Amino acid sequence: MNHNSPAGVSKVEKIVLDSIRATGPIPFSTYMQLCLSHPTHGYYMNPSHSVFGTRGDFITSPEISQVFGELVGVWLLSQWENAGQPAAIRLVELGPGRGTLMDDVLRVISRIVPGNSSINVHLVETSSSMRSLQEAKLCSSSRQAKFDIHWHHSVDDIPPSVSEYTMFFAHEFFDALPIHTLQKTETGWHEVLIDANPEYNATGDCQTEVEKPNVLKNTTNSKSRLRRVLSRSPSATSTLLGQSSPRFSEIPVGSLIEVSPASFRTARQVGELLLGNVKNQEGESSRSPGGCGLIIDYGDDLVFGDSFRVSRLSTKAFSNHKLVDVFDQPGDCDLTANVDFAYLREAVEDLVTVHGPIPQYMFLEKMGLQLRLDSLVRAAKAEARKTAIRDAAERLVNKSGMGTEYKVMGLTTVAKDGEKVWPFL
Repeated sequence: MNHNSPAGVSKVEKIVLDSIRATGPIPFSTYMQLCLSHPTHGYYMNPSHSVFGTRGDFITSPEISQVFGELVGVWLLSQWENAGQPAAIRLVELGPGRGTLMDDVLRVISRIVPGNSSINVHLVETSSSMRSLQEAKLCSSSRQAKFDIHWHHSVDDIPPSVSEYTMFFAHEFFDALPIHTLQKTETGWHEVLIDANPEYNATGDCQTEVEKPNVLKNTTNSKSRLRRVLSRSPSATSTLLGQSSPRFSEIPVGSLIEVSPASFRTARQVGELLLGNVKNQEGESSRSPGGCGLIIDYGDDLVFGDSFRVSRLSTKAFSNHKLVDVFDQPGDCDLTANVDFAYLREAVEDLVTVHGPIPQYMFLEKMGLQLRLDSLVRAAKAEARKTAIRDAAERLVNKSGMGTEYKVMGLTTVAKDGEKVWPFL
């Protein structure tokens, strides 16, 4: 068997091709996991990748303007006040990036929360290189003495607490969690798999479990070593995922859907964290002061389908701020998938009260974007700086871009079922 890699193949691509050669086509969820989180070659794990900021592959809202993080902090504080201003606070962020959003939130909270309050910061981050960036950002702050920082590999690693009010937020986290792509057929839910393209398999030694595969059309004109195929029959996994939401039963035959069990599981863990019920050895339950949270991400309140066939992809790869083929240099560019917020709601609605989602522009404008913007502009001395501040804010709320592409979902434990929480009115 010839294991030589084609010219220009990335390290992750070789791993994918070798895996397919050994065991057959892989689910798209496995492909995403390898591309983003392979321990040494994954996009987020490789320290040679400049992921965030103007020198990285994409720029996130917190990196564009400090106002974004400040208004997130204002919303969290408003819910903390509604809960009676508990003295102990726990801040939790999933996928903190460079630490910019947490830094902005802490700046707001430190101005309002009494000095004798206890603040613990919990960051869920798997990349050691990103942890170093976060530490440099947050621990260089003069506010460091007021809080302790803890890093975790998953939400499950965060210890339960009955004394702390939890403030949670996740920005562009769920869109990077792996998805399964399914197609509904007359015989059930079949899974879209990633297979080697025979055109690049000159040795003919790649064994496949997909007999006479139904090859799904590429979304670009590029020629890739990988291709999409449809499994010849439903599997236990595809059947289970296809039945994981009552909404999916109404989808017509022939449709494709993207399902992220990882997102469902993580959202569920977040709901349990906010609820804060802890049982002692006798089985008696103690409840924390509760909590609140914001999930901000690409997506909408619906299931997404054939993300590879449409111009505005639900699964996309970014490199140097440009959209590229999702099979281009696996592991060297970012893969994301639009978030099905309705699926997240289904995961947590029996644990917490869900608000929204609403478009990002609506959240920011209702939370006082203009007032904060006016204050920053007045404080700026140079005209160029004033213009930069206005342009950055406009980008966040642009209805032809980030303002509508991003959605904001709120989670609270204090609000009663059906009760509206600002700005989700």
